[in-house]
Amino acid sequence: MPVVNTVRGPVEVSELGQTLMHEHIFVLSTEHVDNYGVGAWWDEEHRVADAVAKLRAVAAKGVKTIVDPTVWGLGRYIPRVQRVAEQVPELNIIVASGIYSYDELPHQYEHRGPGLMMDMPEPMIDDFSRDIVEGIAGTGVRAAFLKCVVEHRGLTPGVERICRAVAQTHLRTGVPITVHTNAFTQSGLQVLDLFAKEGVDPAKVVLGHSGDSNDLDHLMRLADTGAILGMDRFGLDAYNPTPQRVATVAALCERGYADRMVLSHDSSCFMDYFGDAWDAVAQAAPNWRFDHIHDDVLPALREAGVSDARLDQMLIDNPRRYFS
Repeated sequence: MPVVNTVRGPVEVSELGQTLMHEHIFVLSTEHVDNYGVGAWWDEEHRVADAVAKLRAVAAKGVKTIVDPTVWGLGRYIPRVQRVAEQVPELNIIVASGIYSYDELPHQYEHRGPGLMMDMPEPMIDDFSRDIVEGIAGTGVRAAFLKCVVEHRGLTPGVERICRAVAQTHLRTGVPITVHTNAFTQSGLQVLDLFAKEGVDPAKVVLGHSGDSNDLDHLMRLADTGAILGMDRFGLDAYNPTPQRVATVAALCERGYADRMVLSHDSSCFMDYFGDAWDAVAQAAPNWRFDHIHDDVLPALREAGVSDARLDQMLIDNPRRYFS
């Protein structure tokens, strides 16, 4: 039976159960927290306890697995996630390797690599592979998928290099890929083209944030490659209100694409983008929470004619196939 690595160790993919495929435990910048958060808006113990409570609540709704694509650029810090995971044993947490950048490479990579000042094989591939094969930063926690970004700026030189490193790490290790895309600029098409040239099977790629679009022709064009559509920002109504997201998912199900969609919120227990205003953000966007899908979206999809079998495809079968 295939297994997938989680924060607490390997789990058989058959045991993943209902899976939210794009959520964050914490989105933090270490420099931001250390320089401006401590003693102001960051209280470690409070935020860990708050994360535990939120994850216990969503587990009580039937969710068994959270897939967390927090990587370099979003503040991945595995010891903090381990503290949370230890207190929510009923929930699997799967973590990633990769880099989150809209444009430039981190300075730590820009001078090292093929043809650069320090001419050497691509160092990102070795670093990402170490996260997957040996574990992240001495924790023993192994990443189970890869993450990169193609945003509105497209395949800038830095972004293209990261994406190619992710593709080559995928080919080396076999773990799947999630890409943050911009649905409005249709950047998913760009990354699928690049991945095709690198030899990546699109069936092992989730195109994150596809659900921001209601353009059925575009979404079907992406899905027809075999790629998985990340319908993963339910509750972020500023990008696309829930009724429109529901209608789009229902329409795609009716057209036979339930086997190429996964559901989620792209929410987090805490995000430092807003500093001490995070709780106010949660009040202003009350549906941007881990249980919105189970409380509101699944009933709306059923009312729109989506069967329980198709809901199971999106919540259980497709995540299991992705990680197999």
